[in-house]
Amino acid sequence: GRVVDAYDTCSFVLLQLGETIPDLVAFDAVKTMAKETLTMYQAVDDDDWLERKMEDETFHTKLQFYNSIAFSSFFCKSYSLLAYFTRKAVQLSLQKGICEHTPLSLLQFTGVVANNDNAVLCYRIAKNALSLQERFDLAAQITRGINVMITFRETVSVLIDKGQATSIEAKAAFGDLNDPGNRLRDVFYSHQAIQAYWAGYTERCHHYIEKFMSVIGQNVRLATFQIEFYHGLNSIDKYRGKNSFKCREIARNCISTMREAAANSDWNFTNKLCLLEAEQQSLSYNRRQAIASYDASIASARKSGFIHEQGLACEKA
Repeated sequence: GRVVDAYDTCSFVLLQLGETIPDLVAFDAVKTMAKETLTMYQAVDDDDWLERKMEDETFHTKLQFYNSIAFSSFFCKSYSLLAYFTRKAVQLSLQKGICEHTPLSLLQFTGVVANNDNAVLCYRIAKNALSLQERFDLAAQITRGINVMITFRETVSVLIDKGQATSIEAKAAFGDLNDPGNRLRDVFYSHQAIQAYWAGYTERCHHYIEKFMSVIGQNVRLATFQIEFYHGLNSIDKYRGKNSFKCREIARNCISTMREAAANSDWNFTNKLCLLEAEQQSLSYNRRQAIASYDASIASARKSGFIHEQGLACEKA
């Protein structure tokens, strides 16, 4: 079931990015696409192409999700779809340049298409993948990924029982949090803020939100929208009953950010937008509007499968 969920999530993201995700691909079409991709690769000058970086971050994201959907399709879809996604990933790198996700796309592609007729070319592709792997220091990426997964696990533990019975011995290693080059700082601060919010530590949550905002700067990521959600809720909790102008200003700004996020991903953010609006309306004593927004948040969270946020909206209503 989780593999299917992963496939559906990747499909949703790629569709949002303007890509086409077919339900079925004919085997003959896959064979033709394989020949086209190999021909494209054969025409490439390795020295030139391997130095051409993929500049647009949108294409980085597309390639990352093509790699993920190819992996997922191996377990829950047809061979034809697996082959289709690996070819799309390689063609994207051939057309737009290389990035940290290119080595995996090349290796997945050769794993699917290699045979006696194209063995020499597939060897060349795999060799280039390994050289890129060294360049992008994928070992460091793997270590970072493990630390991120452990951090998520700790946050889930806080959501379940505040870590009392579900915590694990493994702890993430974040390194020097004062080092501007430390790419784990935003992960640490964002999860500390989320954990503090669910544990009921309003001041601690506010502290880590400010830390996160100072690290992330003007760079907008998924975590930015998540933290804006908690920023709004935490500020309302912190200043509730004080008729604070600052609280209302923060709430307005967070709602504006969440409205933008929900316009791009209804599934991820509509329930959060509705909950922030409900809390804002509650502050203004607009009881009828607040109840409608709480109900909308509960329904949206249930539809998206966000049980913890559904429960939070029920509690606040």
